Amino acid sequence: MRRRPGPWPLGAAVLLAAGATALLLLGGAGWLDRPAVGAWRTVCLAIVVQAIPFLVLGTVLSGAINAFVPSDLFTRVLPKRAALAVPVAGVAGAVLPGCECASVPVAHSLIRRGVTPAAAFAFLLSAPAINPVVLTATAVAFPGNPAMIAARLLASLGTAAVMGWLWLWRGEEKWLRPALRRRHTGHTHGGSRWREFRTGFQYDFLQAGGFLVLGAMAAATFNVAVPRAVLDAFSGTPWLSVLFLAGLAVLLAVCSEADAFVAASLTGFSPTARLAFMVVGPMVDLKLIALQAGTFGRAFAWRFCTATTVVAVAASALTGGALL
Repeated sequence: MRRRPGPWPLGAAVLLAAGATALLLLGGAGWLDRPAVGAWRTVCLAIVVQAIPFLVLGTVLSGAINAFVPSDLFTRVLPKRAALAVPVAGVAGAVLPGCECASVPVAHSLIRRGVTPAAAFAFLLSAPAINPVVLTATAVAFPGNPAMIAARLLASLGTAAVMGWLWLWRGEEKWLRPALRRRHTGHTHGGSRWREFRTGFQYDFLQAGGFLVLGAMAAATFNVAVPRAVLDAFSGTPWLSVLFLAGLAVLLAVCSEADAFVAASLTGFSPTARLAFMVVGPMVDLKLIALQAGTFGRAFAWRFCTATTVVAVAASALTGGALL
């Protein structure tokens, strides 16, 4: 089955609308020179520019998987039992040196190639949080604190595995987009692999790119609208600070390769609260919710993101309480 994009996928429409908005913001209208608008524009563009390289990486990998990788490779490599495939896929997330923007299209491609969704979702959650680039950045942001690196690794892997098993237990394929329920059988005999690669890349990039911009705009709005005093009001209560920084990670939508430096700067909060910021952020944030909704469907996104937030906060609290 050769996958072809629709004439106007939703992501393309969103991308065009966001592009028109960016052009307007970059124009010379007088009201656009106000400080708040300038700050919003800077934050929005910073999130997009920071995430685009990793989105391209993910869509390139997704297109390459669809066009060049044998259709049965992943099902042969992963354990036959889905319950065992979940933690293996979670550990395998360490090989993708990117952020959450790259993991979504790759997980989409894995499901299309016959990998059980539970394993693909475990990979989706772990890849942005435990790859070597992210762990190295964490070590630089928290010098002389190896416990923080270990806590982030263990809490992230634990969350990914629990969510994979939770999907096996309670997940339903009807929550996924209808196109995802049809398995992609690999390269079409006699067809051009490069044409399939180009078609898959184009579809994934337009679909995911539009929702990335939409999520970045929402995150920028929060950055500008919420005053610093609100952050200080929550730092005094340990349990409330954990919940607050978890929610803040969702709203700020910082790339997983930079979130450790943001967490390190929040010195008024406890180590466990800052750990929650680094565990929740790569798994659930505004741009990732938008990407998941556009890729897997809204019915999936709101259920999966809500459950992931709860599990990630609990894993951070348990791990931080034991190690930090």
